[in-house]
Amino acid sequence: MPVVILEEFDPVREAVISPEMIFPPVPGFPETVIGIFSHKLFSRVAEFLGGREIAALKGADGLRPVYEILYKERRIGLCQIRVGAPACVGDFEDIIAMGAKRVILLGNCGVLDKSIEDCGVIIPTRAIRDEGTSYHYAPAADYIDVNRQYADEFKAVLNEFGYPFVEGVTWTTDAFYRETRAKIERRKQMGAICVEMECAAMQAMCDFRGAAFFQYFYAGDNLDHSSWEPRSLSGSARLDDKAKIALLAFELAARV
Repeated sequence: MPVVILEEFDPVREAVISPEMIFPPVPGFPETVIGIFSHKLFSRVAEFLGGREIAALKGADGLRPVYEILYKERRIGLCQIRVGAPACVGDFEDIIAMGAKRVILLGNCGVLDKSIEDCGVIIPTRAIRDEGTSYHYAPAADYIDVNRQYADEFKAVLNEFGYPFVEGVTWTTDAFYRETRAKIERRKQMGAICVEMECAAMQAMCDFRGAAFFQYFYAGDNLDHSSWEPRSLSGSARLDDKAKIALLAFELAARV
């Protein structure tokens, strides 16, 4: 009987290679770590908040520092995360091995609903698992519920600082150059209001590792149009606005 590869989830926790073999615990590592994808946004936030380097993520592309930042008397980690489910999950596997217990992730997404404003805040509630990584951390399914923790706390932050937001299903995909018209329409029929590359996999991994997870997006390019609209997709576009949206993650981290 042929094996359907994406349905052969193995729940055994011990693997041939585990992150603890490469990244031992770091004494005093912050329990909450914030991840930012854009290097320009990461640099802007790190420069504004200061902090000290306490560890580094290592890879074939070099070292990326992990900072400890003191924000409202809370020690919070900050790191730049690689784009795409396999790389992002790998980075946070390492960070959890270092000692993190809570993950807050923020980044850009494309919108499948043109009514969502450029740089508008989106809180995903479910993720469509149109990628491969999540299937190594959870049994096969089309969806995974996300943001089961801290959504109410984050909404309180948004209301306090005057940020409107939308909630809905996100489409997590590995192949951004294969977002065809037919696929976009099918994903919209499944409830998706936006598309990105990491959310489903990150929720599955954090569930598997017993870490708390919360992710939110700031809206970028618009795919709900007769032709693609890049809007603020560029890392340098509306950087001041994005930096303010990134600081909302620290407000949440200071409350959980």
